[in-house]
Amino acid sequence: MLPRSSAPSTDSKLKRVSASPNPSAQPLDVALIGGGIMSATLGALIKQLQPDWSIQIFETLSETALESSNPWNNAGTGHAALCELNYGKEQADGTFEIQTAVTVNEQFQVSRQFWSFMVREGLLPDPASFINPVPHISFVWGEANVDYLRRRFEALKGNPLFKDMEFSDDPAVIRSWAPLLLPGRAKSQPIAATRVVGGTDVDFGALTRHLLSYLTDNGAKLTLERKVTGLRRQRDGLWRISSRHTVGGTPSVTHARFVFVGAGGGALNLLQKSGIKEAKGYGGFPISGQFLRTNNPALVARHSAKVYGKASVGAPPMSVPHLDTRVVDGQGSLMFGPYAGFSPKFLKTGSWFDLPFSLRPSNIIPMLAVAKDNFDLVKYLVSELLASRAKKLESLRQFMPEAKDEDWELITAGQRVQVIKKDPKKGGVLQFGTEVVAAEDGSIAGLLGASPGASTAVPIMITLLERCFPERFEGWKPALTTMVPSLGRRLAEDAELADSVMSSTAEELSLV
Repeated sequence: MLPRSSAPSTDSKLKRVSASPNPSAQPLDVALIGGGIMSATLGALIKQLQPDWSIQIFETLSETALESSNPWNNAGTGHAALCELNYGKEQADGTFEIQTAVTVNEQFQVSRQFWSFMVREGLLPDPASFINPVPHISFVWGEANVDYLRRRFEALKGNPLFKDMEFSDDPAVIRSWAPLLLPGRAKSQPIAATRVVGGTDVDFGALTRHLLSYLTDNGAKLTLERKVTGLRRQRDGLWRISSRHTVGGTPSVTHARFVFVGAGGGALNLLQKSGIKEAKGYGGFPISGQFLRTNNPALVARHSAKVYGKASVGAPPMSVPHLDTRVVDGQGSLMFGPYAGFSPKFLKTGSWFDLPFSLRPSNIIPMLAVAKDNFDLVKYLVSELLASRAKKLESLRQFMPEAKDEDWELITAGQRVQVIKKDPKKGGVLQFGTEVVAAEDGSIAGLLGASPGASTAVPIMITLLERCFPERFEGWKPALTTMVPSLGRRLAEDAELADSVMSSTAEELSLV
């Protein structure tokens, strides 16, 4: 089934404007800072809801989707909590909290519905260019972990969103699901796995470019190599956006009624510069990463799955080890990782001074509190930084015992900036996930954080629209419900609706 033939993800029709745009006398209705999946998603939603609004996207780099949205900078899992064991926790009494897993799955189903709508309307191309069917598997070894996975499965299987999940501790069955996991493994080692055949692999880079192409085909402007350097609210209510050309240094000023800061790791700095009180107290902790990748056709042909294990003690949730099938530009590869590391940069192409320059009087105490309370994380990062290639291969061989060094290359993944925020009791907490930061008047908003991020872009952006345009949102609901039929309803509480939504989106996205 993999890889399906598809057109390359790079969209040659993507329209661009000059790298040194002339400021318009008319203010923009919407300015989107950052050319990644979040800006592209918000822009596409707004274009559907208000086709007459003027939109401009500002991207610092020479192409879009080169940071976290790039397929080699993220796992492309299509996070639905089908295999990621960090979504949901074991309680003290041995039961499982599954609401986190259910919520993440619900959010991904919302994203799928919007993508299906765009494909159905001919606004996105062949879905094989950005989404492919790949089973999602959780895999563990050791008696305690086998028992853990069995109890997690029992807690989830009754939910409509997880009804297709299978469990097995039979090596023969697991071998049929993922052949590379068994050869070379001790037969006496207890193992177990869960599988959902209806999982996906998503190339968010291709999806981003497709959405931006839709926007520029319908009047939006995409400005490349233009770095936003300042945001200031004027007395007339407009936002003054200062920017400069990244090559020639030519400055420019643009005005906008609404600003979205979707600049990934660069969002915190811009929100701080905006001066909105809602951004005070936020800090960021950057985590870098690496993956091992192979394009060996023989290996790729034998492994069609995303296989997630359990995170090491002290490891952040985004560092859960996984052996993944990836489909990029129609070509299959395998990736294993991530191997976490540390860099003070907030973007892969950022500055070594990003972290120190992010410090403010309002966020120093939260950041110090987080440093004090997360010694295990610091210890884990130090151990990852010191890990040799042989040590990295050793981690891979826990999943794939017969992995050969010469088949794998080490690639650098994207930067992730974990959110640090004030906490009245602890002083500060390290928050995993994403967080919308919006001004009280709704004229500016930004997104901070990381995983599950891209997979939940649509529900996050719908929430942002509701917060920033409350006077219009009720009027937008009929159009939004056309795009997302389950809007306002919970699939987890309606088995018939869940089955209808998941079946229809699977068919429209050619996942069956």
